[in-house]
Amino acid sequence: MTSLTMKARPDRSDKTGRPDESGARTRRLVARTVVGVLLGLYGLVSVYPFLWMVSAAFKDQIEVVRGGHLIPDDPTFDTLVDTWNKLHFFDFFLNSLLVTAYTVVLTLVIYAAAGYAFAVLRFPGRGALQKLFVSLLFVPGITVMLPIVLLENKLGILGTHFGLVLPFVNGGAPLSVLLMTGAFLAVPGELRDSARVDGASELRIFTSVYLPLARPALITVALLTAIPTWNEFLLTRVSLNDPSTYTLPLGLQYLSAENVPHYNNLMAGALIVVIPVILLFLSLQRYFVNGLVGAVKG
Repeated sequence: MTSLTMKARPDRSDKTGRPDESGARTRRLVARTVVGVLLGLYGLVSVYPFLWMVSAAFKDQIEVVRGGHLIPDDPTFDTLVDTWNKLHFFDFFLNSLLVTAYTVVLTLVIYAAAGYAFAVLRFPGRGALQKLFVSLLFVPGITVMLPIVLLENKLGILGTHFGLVLPFVNGGAPLSVLLMTGAFLAVPGELRDSARVDGASELRIFTSVYLPLARPALITVALLTAIPTWNEFLLTRVSLNDPSTYTLPLGLQYLSAENVPHYNNLMAGALIVVIPVILLFLSLQRYFVNGLVGAVKG
């Protein structure tokens, strides 16, 4: 009886004597499918507001208020043209470009040098100072806004573009130093030793050896600095009073200050603001990913 029972049991081993893996493969496939579906739903929910903004930018006011399909029934460029004229896009664009460019350049110059010092040079208090920079990542920017405004008022730079650039550069310090330090740590030390043997100064080693090898990290820092600077609204709203100095996000308040808000114009203005950021990120996406990976490995 026992012998018959044993023979009746199905053989769960293949010809090599290993257990059948079809069940495990099926479970992995089901798990991956479930995770993929959940991630797809999450991505759809996340991107839907952006799609709605793009859709509303090509609708008239009546169609936006009425609701309806995401795809416009009668797409029109009149909303974008009208918003372009109302927003004084060119003036605000130049202001945003000026503030962003100064912020990115100063951030790269200052924190690339700081990252090189932390990664390569040896000086007293290096470890404690580096930990201090990293700890600043956990300080919310809103908590230091009032001291910044009061300090800039005493210095006489409140209401100027320079008064925006300095806080933006300071706010990007923790993450920029962390990324640049990791990128420079990934550079083999033998390159620096060889350059020293050839008589290169520390500045020459930094500019000719380390900076070219850290280009992905530099582009990553530039992107992480440019995007929030371009989109910043709160600090610019508190600091700037002269409309001639307004940046693009602040210029959008002209559209929302109307007695009857035109949501199609608001969405068109928001689309105009985000298009340069999207194009910048898409054009540098490859370097951005490589910069993050290189900094983590370092």
